[in-house]
Amino acid sequence: MRIILMGGPGAGKGTQANPLVERFHIPHISTGDMFRAAIKEGTAMGLKAKSFMDAGGLVPDEVTIGIVEERLAQPDCAAGFLLDGFPRTLAQGSALAEILDRLGIKLDGVINIEVAHEVLIPRLTGRRICRTCGSSYHMVFNKPEKEGVCQCGGELYQRSDDTIETAENRLNVYNKQTEPLIAFYEEKGLVKRINGDQPIDKVFQDILQALG
Repeated sequence: MRIILMGGPGAGKGTQANPLVERFHIPHISTGDMFRAAIKEGTAMGLKAKSFMDAGGLVPDEVTIGIVEERLAQPDCAAGFLLDGFPRTLAQGSALAEILDRLGIKLDGVINIEVAHEVLIPRLTGRRICRTCGSSYHMVFNKPEKEGVCQCGGELYQRSDDTIETAENRLNVYNKQTEPLIAFYEEKGLVKRINGDQPIDKVFQDILQALG
């Protein structure tokens, strides 16, 4: 099974990735993991990525795409893979299509976990961190027994990157980047639209059904 997993911040991609990987016995390939592995192994593209990261810059598309190709060519991907976090843009999607053609690989589906904007905002802004012990809570999914107070007695606070303004920006950037990409895969008949505003098990079952 060869799958791309998509969905906005807070849509639940990470939650669904693990059971999918276990179900189909395929590697979970995320951009961050690929970078770390390529750098550790000292591949040509890994060394290029490291030079940009060490300089505090963004890794350019051509390097990211090179690392993806190196990864997909490895033996453990022969039976399939789950791509998570790549591609993010139409340019990356087009480059991936060329890679897959060169490797003789066809995608089985692009899973797009869809959750309404107004549902994602509380998910993204609900995290609270304890100033004393660092424990993490969520005001929707994992509430503290006493509001604003950790079980250790420490004060809970909201990180600056968990504010509504930051969440709105993350969602807007994601949507702007990925709308053309989703349309690209729609034309190929690969997109499986999944309602992510359901219990976790139901989302998983809907994904399995969509993949056939």
